[in-house]
Amino acid sequence: MIRVDHLGDVCTITLDRPDKANALTREMLLDVAVAVDQAAGTKALILTGTGRVFSAGADLEATKAGLATDPAWEKASGAIAGFDGLTVAALNGTVAGGAFGVVLACDMRLAVPNANFFYPVMKMGFLPQPSDPGRMAALIGPSRAKMILMSGQKISAEEALSWGLIDRIVPQDDLIVRAQDLCRDALTAEAGHIARIKHMIPRISEG
Repeated sequence: MIRVDHLGDVCTITLDRPDKANALTREMLLDVAVAVDQAAGTKALILTGTGRVFSAGADLEATKAGLATDPAWEKASGAIAGFDGLTVAALNGTVAGGAFGVVLACDMRLAVPNANFFYPVMKMGFLPQPSDPGRMAALIGPSRAKMILMSGQKISAEEALSWGLIDRIVPQDDLIVRAQDLCRDALTAEAGHIARIKHMIPRISEG
C-alpha cells in the first residue's frame, strides 16, 4: 500500500491507498521505514500520496487494534528524520492525525491549495505521537501547536503557510515537479556534502 520509485538519485515514496484516503496501517508505516532505510545513500527523498488526500491518519480498524500507541509511527518518522539526504513532503491533499509524523520529519513541505491540516487527538482521547509535538512547535511555535493539538483547529493551506507549517503552496498538477525542483541542487552534489550541510542546520526538536 505504498509505492517506491527511484529516478536517478531521487527516491519517491507514495502512500497508495486512495480508496481509504491513504489511511495508515502498521504495515504501511513499517514499509515506509524500510523504504527510507533502503534509500540510504540516495541524495533526495520525496514523500507524497495518491489521490486528493495525503493521509487521513490512522486506519480506523487498525486503531481499534492498538495502532494509536504502536511504535511503528516513530519508526517511520524517525527513519525520515535520520535520512542524510534532502527530504521533501509533497502534500497532495489533507494531512490528518498521525500522518503528521512523517510530514513533520521532512526537511521541507509543499502542499496543494485545498489541503487542510488537523490532528484531533484531544477529542479522540489519544496522545500525539511522541516526536510530533516538539517538531510541530519548532516549526510554528508552542501556542499554535496547542491550537492544533489541544483545541483541535483545522488549518487551511494558506494559514499553514503563514505559520511556517508548510513552505509553499503549489498547484496540484505541478506538485511533484516542484518537489523535484527543490532537489535539483542536491542532485549535483556529493551525498556526503549534502549530509554535512544538513547536519550544520539545527535539527527540529523532538522533545
